[in-house]
Amino acid sequence: MTTSTAKTVSISLKNLSKVYVTENIETHALQNIELDIYHGEFVSISGPSGCGKSTLLSILGLLDSPSEGQYLIEGEAVEGLNLDQRAEYRNLKIGFVFQSFNLIDELSVFENVALPLRYREPELAEADIAAAVKQALTQVEMGHRAEHKPNQLSGGQQQRIAIARALVGDPTILLVDEPTGNLDSHNGDAVMGLLRTLNRQGTTICMVTHDPRYANFASKQYQLLDGEIVTVPSLSEAI
Repeated sequence: MTTSTAKTVSISLKNLSKVYVTENIETHALQNIELDIYHGEFVSISGPSGCGKSTLLSILGLLDSPSEGQYLIEGEAVEGLNLDQRAEYRNLKIGFVFQSFNLIDELSVFENVALPLRYREPELAEADIAAAVKQALTQVEMGHRAEHKPNQLSGGQQQRIAIARALVGDPTILLVDEPTGNLDSHNGDAVMGLLRTLNRQGTTICMVTHDPRYANFASKQYQLLDGEIVTVPSLSEAI
């Protein structure tokens, strides 16, 4: 006799659409997106330029709002939050990894990673911030670089620091936007290997990539075309 364990849904999009209106032109960036990302999954979203990948990631990251449909994080509807509420929710629930790293050269690696925690309310104790930063840097094997500045690091090392910054707040999901776009193949492979390791340790990841080889690192692969999901995992994969 076998037993099954129900998976917990981290992210759910229901009949979600995004329309941009410019003068008399309507652009349907996303159309009727249905997507569930479960706790502990590694999901990739790929497709040609202009297919809606960036729009979808912006909505997932609460940087933009859908025109229609519902967006739930851990069962809570978030599509109607105002700007301040979205910023607070994003700080608590979402970790971002950008193609361009977005590190601040004037700050040390430690302070770059600590930055999201300094916007938490109520304010966190310095000891708690230090412990969280140490753990995040250890996860990406960069603890020995804590006092360096970003411009003293290689591109691959900077991306590891960016991943640590995204992890430091213990987010519900890690959103990763073309993480290898500014890296050579060697460093790109290393960063993807790190993401796979983090996923195996329990981190939920949703990654946008144009590279089919890196999309294969994910346990579930979705493709977008003209704002619609055109391929989805098989039923056996989704169970």
